[in-house]
Amino acid sequence: LSLHDALPISIAASAQEKYSGPRPPKKDIPYLLEADKLLPVEVEQASQSNSKEGQVFSVPGTTSTARTPLPEPIFLLLADKIAADQLGLYRFEVKDGKREVQIGKRRTDEDQILRLTVRPLDAGLFRIEASEMLDPGEYSLSPQGANTAFCFTVY
Repeated sequence: LSLHDALPISIAASAQEKYSGPRPPKKDIPYLLEADKLLPVEVEQASQSNSKEGQVFSVPGTTSTARTPLPEPIFLLLADKIAADQLGLYRFEVKDGKREVQIGKRRTDEDQILRLTVRPLDAGLFRIEASEMLDPGEYSLSPQGANTAFCFTVY
């Protein structure tokens, strides 16, 4: 048996292994994954207002309590009511003591929503990753059609 012959067997065996890493303690809250530790994101209800340029969603405070040094953060989500593939990633601007994102009439959704990769790990358990390097700043994961903001800071 050569290494070449053994390779398909090891790939098949690893594809059937169950996820054995850390699991989020609460459902429907994304947790930042750093090494083998899970850090809960800051959960806020965004207030919504209208401006000439479109809708503005804002949360109080200038920075999140959930902080990561990783420019491509990884999240684990134990989904119950929230569909992992319905989350959007938004970058906040800090203005007047709050974090806000503007969904404008002139801007397209592609300008507003940053790309995510969602991968199932186990029944109801998902790995969510930013698909691009994030600049230092304030961000939010938010389910489509909801004003829930799962806030975090990249520093």
